[in-house]
Amino acid sequence: MSDKKITGKAYDVNLLRRMMEYMKPYRGIFWMSVVLTILLALVAPALPMLIEYTLDKYILKYDTSGLSWMFIAMLSLLLIQTLIRYYHTLMTNTLGQSVIRDIRIKVFNHITSLRLKYFDQTPIGKLITRTISDLETIANIFSEGLIQIIGDLLQLVVILGVMFYTDWKLTLIVLIPMPLMIAATYVFKEAMKSAFTDVRIWVANLNTFLQEHLTGMGIIQYFAREKQEMDKFEVINGQHRNAHIRANWYFSIFFPVLEIIMAIALGLLVWYGSKEIMAHQISAGVVVSFIMYINMIFRPIRELIDKFNTLQMGMVSAERIFEVLDTQEQTPDTGTLKPTKIRGEIEFKNVWFAYNEENWVLKDVSFTVQPGETLALVGATGAGKSSTINILSRFYEINKGQILLDGIDIKDYDLNYLRKTIATVLQDVFLFSNSILENINLNDSTIERSRIIDAAKQVGAHNFIMRMPGNYDFKVQERGASLSAGQAQLVSFIRALIHDPAILILDEATSSVDTESEELIQGAIDKLMKGRTAIVIAHRLSTIQHADRILVLDKGEIKESGSHQELLSFDGYYKKLYDLQFHSAGI
Repeated sequence: MSDKKITGKAYDVNLLRRMMEYMKPYRGIFWMSVVLTILLALVAPALPMLIEYTLDKYILKYDTSGLSWMFIAMLSLLLIQTLIRYYHTLMTNTLGQSVIRDIRIKVFNHITSLRLKYFDQTPIGKLITRTISDLETIANIFSEGLIQIIGDLLQLVVILGVMFYTDWKLTLIVLIPMPLMIAATYVFKEAMKSAFTDVRIWVANLNTFLQEHLTGMGIIQYFAREKQEMDKFEVINGQHRNAHIRANWYFSIFFPVLEIIMAIALGLLVWYGSKEIMAHQISAGVVVSFIMYINMIFRPIRELIDKFNTLQMGMVSAERIFEVLDTQEQTPDTGTLKPTKIRGEIEFKNVWFAYNEENWVLKDVSFTVQPGETLALVGATGAGKSSTINILSRFYEINKGQILLDGIDIKDYDLNYLRKTIATVLQDVFLFSNSILENINLNDSTIERSRIIDAAKQVGAHNFIMRMPGNYDFKVQERGASLSAGQAQLVSFIRALIHDPAILILDEATSSVDTESEELIQGAIDKLMKGRTAIVIAHRLSTIQHADRILVLDKGEIKESGSHQELLSFDGYYKKLYDLQFHSAGI
């Protein structure tokens, strides 16, 4: 769904009701905020009433006896208003931040449950926008939007009630310019809806651009694309700026218009009120209090527009958040099996798979891997090797056929159990910006440090780790930039070994390291594969010659199967690939 389409339901009552569901755990804070809102509205007209009384009863009669008490009363009233406003602000902000904390946790948990296909189709920058800035906008619904709107409306009702009770004719005179304000407000509301929609769209586009280009900065600099990418950034940033300027321009027009309307109301009040004072129909104190009431009427209306826009932006952001939460792209987790031991027998039975229904990546693939056996997958890029291991872990669902683990369909296993049973070591090792220890145990505090050290010694990584500042507590940079490719790969081997998987998958695990590191890593692989079922993907045929069996894939189909020597004797696809690699290497 596009951003433009999402903004069509900015005032959906069902959407607002759905947001209110997240407020239920904080009912106490909500009702306290409501009570404080009501108190603020009730005490709002008290100060003008005190000033009216003081002016008519003491000042105009030159009676100074009660002025001190009136001063104390006004000071006390201001102190009470200040305290109520302080706790009101504290409660509403606490409510807003508590709600978005819960929603953010739910959004993050939901995102981590989505299958990889969703991330293939969704820019990461947009998800970052949803999880951070859109959620902050939702917080404003509670801290600055909904409750504040209720408070401002209640204050308007209370003040207008007091005004009509004091002098209904004077009140009607003051309200003469109100239709102008209603018309200006409607025009402003429609304009701001469009402006805020554009702001949110360009914020998402800006985040997406930055995320992609910061991640791919190496490519940009390798190919000297700084100037071209800067030009693209300037276009997006300029659109983002223009959207904000347009929104601010509407504000710069609307608020002066409100001031003019307010000035008209004040002028009418002074004109009519002066005549009434001279005719001894009303007191001067009433006119003075009405001057204050005018400000109290127009200020909430002015703030209502601002709060209304806050609510509108929050509703737009909420719909985007719920679009993510409503995305049903999870891998079905209906299996319940969690056997105490997995032997590691894998069987593909007539498996068909496609990322989309038009292009088959795997076509009627069938093979069996016995427990403890090592199977190698070879073939050209796009042959279906990586897809084979991705569907085994159910990162993608097959279209037809069946995949069995120990004779049982993988869909019958609990999904978390299945994925913990299979450890995958990729060519492009991903390390978080944490310590080496935390990258190995993945923040699982039940894994003891001694176990990690033993595993590191087994794969030959302990020595290089001990040479690092802080050894196992050494903080690696984002994506492991502070480690060499070989060192990062060894850390990934420790991570796989420490979780003791029954099945090991190695996807081009040695293709990006130097020869010296490859020898060390090959030793680690031998340790890691011992006693485990293993599936190895490799372009370098030298690394898979000792595999129990090799499958040759081409365009999603199995072309050849056998041991290294058997495949060489076939003088087929594998033999040609082998000769090509070793002749090009000068062997």
